[in-house]
Amino acid sequence: SSPHLVQVRERIRINGQPISQELFSKYFWLVYNRLEETKDPAHPSMPPYFRFLTIMAFHVFLQEKVDLAVVEVGIGGAYDCTNIIRAPVVCGVSSLGIDHTSILGDTMEKIAWQKGGHPCTLQPGVPAFTVAQPERPLEVLRDRAQELKCPLYLCPELDAFEEDHQPLELGLAGAHQRSNAALALQLARMWLQRCGYQGLGELMEVAPGTELVGRPVPLAPTFQPTDAMIQGLRETVWLGRTQVLPHGPVTWYLDGAHTTSSIQACVRWFRQAALNQGKPHNGSEVRVLLFNATGDRDTAALLKLLVPCHFDYAVFCPNFTEVSVANNADQQNFNVTVENALTRCLENQRTWTRLLEEKGTSDPWLSTSLQAGGLLQPAPARGTLLLVTPAPPPHNSPALVFPCLAQALRWVAQGRDPYLAAPPATGAHTHPAASSGAVLLREAAAVHVLVTGSLHLVGGVLRLLDPALSQ
Repeated sequence: SSPHLVQVRERIRINGQPISQELFSKYFWLVYNRLEETKDPAHPSMPPYFRFLTIMAFHVFLQEKVDLAVVEVGIGGAYDCTNIIRAPVVCGVSSLGIDHTSILGDTMEKIAWQKGGHPCTLQPGVPAFTVAQPERPLEVLRDRAQELKCPLYLCPELDAFEEDHQPLELGLAGAHQRSNAALALQLARMWLQRCGYQGLGELMEVAPGTELVGRPVPLAPTFQPTDAMIQGLRETVWLGRTQVLPHGPVTWYLDGAHTTSSIQACVRWFRQAALNQGKPHNGSEVRVLLFNATGDRDTAALLKLLVPCHFDYAVFCPNFTEVSVANNADQQNFNVTVENALTRCLENQRTWTRLLEEKGTSDPWLSTSLQAGGLLQPAPARGTLLLVTPAPPPHNSPALVFPCLAQALRWVAQGRDPYLAAPPATGAHTHPAASSGAVLLREAAAVHVLVTGSLHLVGGVLRLLDPALSQ
């Protein structure tokens, strides 16, 4: 799977657990040295990061003699390096979203065509399943499947598996996880049938040209989930997806959503999850957004979807846990400079301010007009970067930029999270919003913080909030 959140070993798991440091080191150097010895003299470069880890994962699975490998594609599409898999047992296509547009295309139809052209997704004679998709992308998937002579089926809703027994309990929160669970049931069934397991119903082939009433893709049959399936759905844990970390008065809501459709799902989940916490009886509640986005994503579109959550503060920072990332090898990204990352954060700050201005002055923090713009300048006394506005700062500006996650989290928590040290008591925040906000955060009965926009951002936050994950 990719990306990892805290440690690269998360990408290669056996029996649900990341492989050990010893195994990772052993196989890393074995694969690296083998490639180094056999590379083409005319093209002496080594595989890029993701391709190398993909090769290494396959080698690990072969050497450790796993019975079944569940492989997530990378970006997906016709040129994804997981295409090396020639004949998978079964393939699944989850909800399509607008992402990686520079490679996959800028419309849902183009992305569906690319995903459908992925040999690990649709292959001749290999059953494939998809969940409910918009009409046109689903038709594109159908056409690609017919072109490749791949039997493609639509997963029934999870409700269809619950008619005769208790509702299926999911370990992952959020209504959108129900379609993922329905897809997982179909994939698991195909593997069990391959192993000779009986009693889960048969997948009937649909002859070409068969008229399908009301849908472009035949509906897969439902079946009675086994006890192991029910337990698996209930006990599934996946860090960084609709994850709630209650740390005293501060509750962290972590979701690595980074497309418009996944941000919409995240907003629905967060509003419901925060509502379930209940209003504090003895004091105020403060809501904080911690956001960053990477790559070619339309951050303005993502931020616009987050405005209805009524955040009191929006905090933007790069995905770096510290200003210096030298000691965090698993978190380094050599494709992005610190300057580029900070510039992106400042753009996000301006976008957020503009979106709130367009929304109007109904929010309590918008009693005066907001001025966009800010520069990150060194503070010599402390050797760090702080937000400094080029003009007199507006009163109670709700948008702040920090140079790293550690500083951003310390400001949000104000010493009330046991895993985070309190920010310096004096002179730490020259921005009025930071100073006044610190008072509100310290005095609030409850602080709800949504961290979203990037799985790398979520991973950096988890590294700081749960040190055990770095062991």
